[in-house]
Amino acid sequence: MLATAVGLSGPPGAGKSSFIEVVGKMLTGRGNKVSVLAVDPSSCTTGGSLMGDKTRMTELSRDMQAFIRPSPASGTLGGVTRTTNEAIVLCEGAGYDTVLVETVGVGQSEFAVADMVDMFVLLIPPAGGDELQGIKRGIIEMADLVVVTKSDGDLVVPARRIQTEYTSALKLLRKKSKTWSPKVVRVSSQTGEGIPELWATMEAFREAALANGELQARRRAQQKVWMWTLIRESVLRHFRDHPAVRRALPRLEDSVTRGAMSPGLAADLLLDAFSSSSSSSSSSGAASST
Repeated sequence: MLATAVGLSGPPGAGKSSFIEVVGKMLTGRGNKVSVLAVDPSSCTTGGSLMGDKTRMTELSRDMQAFIRPSPASGTLGGVTRTTNEAIVLCEGAGYDTVLVETVGVGQSEFAVADMVDMFVLLIPPAGGDELQGIKRGIIEMADLVVVTKSDGDLVVPARRIQTEYTSALKLLRKKSKTWSPKVVRVSSQTGEGIPELWATMEAFREAALANGELQARRRAQQKVWMWTLIRESVLRHFRDHPAVRRALPRLEDSVTRGAMSPGLAADLLLDAFSSSSSSSSSSGAASST
């Protein structure tokens, strides 16, 4: 049985951790095993990722049916660590039927996590201002579901307004799926209102994707995407660590910074240094072997 892998993202203050705790507790209460892969942006400097995530998810962290794995966001693609994709597979193999991946909600993290999960959920708070302009259009286009959080008390009215605005906006965007139209729902992590209905909607998405083969096709495509992502990261790391590149890099970076050399020329010179040195090494190795 395939686990349900859900990516959760949104701007700071959207209440991602509170949302995950409420959903997680609901699922474990139904007998499900839940894994949370949370990427903490602060852990790369403070070392406090573990405490940070578990402090925000107090009840869920004590639940024997739940597993929370914090990950530092430093030096990785959009704050999603290289091992997160493998961790999803491991959690699925360990019998967790729901895997929730929480991203930092900034930079490229949304695009990275969208290539790991079965369903991408965008969480937005009912805040004032230009909400639609504040979130990149590309991120909204990736969303299979938009969740307006904190829909309780005085925020119910603005939450309804945001729901209406996003519903209208989604109709104008290109759909990811041929059979699924992204929906906008309102929930409250404080009162629990809308949470069961939200999960029912997510289950309907999964069932539809399984029935028409889109889920299987998405997973196959994601594996190819991640293969090339890892290749690019490894090639770039190998390039930067190459002795010839490391010798030339400070001087060329300084020239580009001062405006004495164009970035394109500097890049060409670094690539030439890498290629020439690599070719020389290969030739020397071939000569030695003969």
